[in-house]
Formats: sequence, C-alpha cells, structure tokens
Amino acid sequence: MSVANDRPMKRRPTHPGEMLQADYLPDYGLTVAGLAEAVGVSRQSINELIRARRAVTPEMALRFSRLFGNTPEFWLNAQRAVDLWDAAQSIRGEVARIKPLRVA
Repeated sequence: MSVANDRPMKRRPTHPGEMLQADYLPDYGLTVAGLAEAVGVSRQSINELIRARRAVTPEMALRFSRLFGNTPEFWLNAQRAVDLWDAAQSIRGEVARIKPLRVA
C-alpha cells in the first residue's frame, strides 16, 4: 500500500551543487579543482554548479555517476526537483488560474 504525497514542498529542494559541496567533496577528499579534473571539465563549471548558478546536464550526470558510483538519474532527478520548484514559484499565479478539465 502506498500513500500519495501530493502536498507541495514549502522549501526549495536541495540543488545538486549543494549536495556536491556538503557531502561529496568532503567525503571523497576532493577540491573543486580535483573534481573538475576527475570528471574532465573546467573548474569554472564545477564552481558555478556548486554555487547553484549552473544546472546538472545529462552529460554532467553521466560524469558524476561514473565517478561516484551512483546513477545519472540520481543527479538528474535532483536537478529536476529544483527546476520544477523554481518554475512553480515563478508561474504560481498563472497556473492557479487554469481550470482543470473533466472527462466528458
């Protein structure tokens, strides 16, 4: 038996970059430069991601999943949650005015 979770989140989901900074870098003893080198991207890319100024792309998700031994879906789902929350906040009023359809 499952319980539906249809209540909206009251806070912004954790950005994948925040997860990298708080959990992954310290646990693996990595620096921004070390992570960038390990996944083959620039330090600027990693720095912008950690500061939540850049989104995790499918390509970056593949790189992180290979490095950390998890799945690309883990990284993309974390990014998707942030993107959906941000979008919901920005068009909340417009969405509220939409009248749901009923089956005829």
